[in-house]
Amino acid sequence: MNALPAGTAQTVDAFHRGRFFLVQPAASGHRAGMDAMMLAASVPSAFAGRLADFGAGAGAAGLAVLSRCAAAEAVLVERSPEMAAFAEATLAHPGNAALQGRASVLEADVTLTGRARVAAGLADNGFDFAVMNPPFNAGADRATPDALKRAAHVMEDALFERWVRSAAAVVKPRGGLAVIARPEQLAELVAAVSGRFGGAEILAIHPRADAAAIRIVLRAWRGSRAKLSLKPPLVLHESGSDRFSARADAINNGMASLFGD
Repeated sequence: MNALPAGTAQTVDAFHRGRFFLVQPAASGHRAGMDAMMLAASVPSAFAGRLADFGAGAGAAGLAVLSRCAAAEAVLVERSPEMAAFAEATLAHPGNAALQGRASVLEADVTLTGRARVAAGLADNGFDFAVMNPPFNAGADRATPDALKRAAHVMEDALFERWVRSAAAVVKPRGGLAVIARPEQLAELVAAVSGRFGGAEILAIHPRADAAAIRIVLRAWRGSRAKLSLKPPLVLHESGSDRFSARADAINNGMASLFGD
């Protein structure tokens, strides 16, 4: 078990209107927000299987799935020992007592292959669904002296290819995959999924109805032969207001799924 060093600066943040809590770094490292909630909402509401949360950080997406899907289980997979310790602290938080028996933390590099990946705890066909919120920013987008934050935000070469390859190995046939990314990364993401997952559904997230998309979520299914489809977009804010739209508010707080299932 990873333990946070004494005196580590941290915050405890409520999600889903207080149905679960994250223990997060106060300054350095990645702090979860809406991206993780949108990603978690891509999992169907009736999901009752075993979920792998790749690049879990403090556990936001995985716990958000458990908060909405009462029969699901989750493994929070995190490469960074520091962030894995935050995920352990999250699971140990008293406010998450109702979820603790359905979640665990695995410190592992999701880009490992073959026997090394299996030895790290990511066995073939071991999960029913995988979600991933990879570090999808270019180096120039998030220049920071904070090594922990940079590792969580800045994309490595061929990242989508390597992460999706591992997801295709650990997800069972007919199991699902969901990825959140930037719109300009769509072609690279579709290429990584091609031949591994089918029936891809792509949903764009717009800050306002008249603004360009800032995120895309791709969901697909292992072994599906269905064609790619573009779903109705999600608009975060009401026109002329900073208030969330009713749909965005429900999704962000675990009251609805992103794809309507």
